[in-house]
Amino acid sequence: MSKQTYTVCFCYQRRFKLAAAEAPDEIKTLFEQHSENGVMTVDHLHRFLIEVQKEDKATKEDAQAILDKLNELKHLNIFHRKGLNLEAFFKYLFGDINPPLSPSLEVHHDMTAPLSHYFIYTGHNSYLTGNQLSSDCSDVPIIRALQRGVRVIELDIWPNSTKDNVDVLHGRTLTTPVKLIKCLRSIKEHAFSASEYPVVITLEDHLTPDLQAKVAEMVTQTFGDMLFSPGSECLKEFPSPESLKKHIIISTKPPKEYLEAKEFKGKESDSQKGKDSADEEAWGNEVSDLKAGIADEDKNDLDEGGNEDEEDPNEDLKSQQIEAPEYKRLIAIHAGKGKGGLQDWLKVHPDKVRRLSLSEQELEKAVETHGKEIVRFTQWNLLRVYPKGIRFDSSNYNPLVGWMHGAQMVAFNMQVILLSSQGINYTVVVVLYAYPNFFAVFCLFVCFKHVHFVVLNSKK
Repeated sequence: MSKQTYTVCFCYQRRFKLAAAEAPDEIKTLFEQHSENGVMTVDHLHRFLIEVQKEDKATKEDAQAILDKLNELKHLNIFHRKGLNLEAFFKYLFGDINPPLSPSLEVHHDMTAPLSHYFIYTGHNSYLTGNQLSSDCSDVPIIRALQRGVRVIELDIWPNSTKDNVDVLHGRTLTTPVKLIKCLRSIKEHAFSASEYPVVITLEDHLTPDLQAKVAEMVTQTFGDMLFSPGSECLKEFPSPESLKKHIIISTKPPKEYLEAKEFKGKESDSQKGKDSADEEAWGNEVSDLKAGIADEDKNDLDEGGNEDEEDPNEDLKSQQIEAPEYKRLIAIHAGKGKGGLQDWLKVHPDKVRRLSLSEQELEKAVETHGKEIVRFTQWNLLRVYPKGIRFDSSNYNPLVGWMHGAQMVAFNMQVILLSSQGINYTVVVVLYAYPNFFAVFCLFVCFKHVHFVVLNSKK
């Protein structure tokens, strides 16, 4: 233990011992292997960085820089003039100077496994500039998110006011729209500014078939060869991040499954009138707590199509047969819950893989009764978790529940994280693609307004 002194009443000096945790036996053994006569010199530290820390590119200058920074601790009497003693080495290992992940560390994992084997940095309602109810929609937060390394961008697409084009906005709120084409062009320009690994665009689709065809044209013309499009068939296994470098991937519910889900949802609404089924909507309607008036609006909404079916029951089907294939072929990662309950949602199909979205509330309930099934599902498929609808202020939730059960896409509200100009300084440090384990280790450091999420890797 180090000793400290302090003055009492400007006259007397008192000495006390500074309590500090003693280095465990494993650290002592490690120190003995990389020191001589109780001192770790620059050469010893350099060898430690290469052999133990696996920093193959570390130089003696790097080791000397560490010693120079630790020299500031000499007032604690732990720094030896020729190098580090055991206590200084122990403080170095658990200090800020030795972060869990090196800031300069490049991707060093095996990136050739299927996409479902990796945690992916995911944004929620990526187009919003502030709160979930009344803020502006813009491509600016999308650009900032991509520059920070976000790999999954969410776009809610709706018909514009004249029903002849497509806007991006948070439906049934006071948010102002932004043109879809503007968001797509910004994604193309900035998608790989932070990483070459693929960007996934998840679409919450509220369009008629003719506008879906228009979206297909926009996406194809904007991204061209960058677009990963396996065709209309569902993937049997996800490709690897390595093979998808510099590619854009579209993920949403295929049109046919969307219509079936609407029909099932309508029957469920009739048989269970008055029950809250917002969180189980086919499109994962995330403003689930804005219940007033939504049921009536749903009947008249374009994505419901009820009135059109009454006028001509075959109209949507005919339009679907003509226009939907172009849109469906763009969907590389099929999404949706489908019919049935949680047990059916978590079924693993041997001939196809898909994406399932659950709200934070749905996940918390699901892990209580279906924890093993969720882990099994994420071995092959993708699980996306998003914030509950009442987080109007764009706050975030505890991501550990999703991560510990293998959820690859734990979606964050990036709006709060990016609003540093308003005095909010949230920092999220997440590996763009991290190779997870069922029992992956996560460090969560919280200090006032500073939040750091660090993913420590290990194989699945």
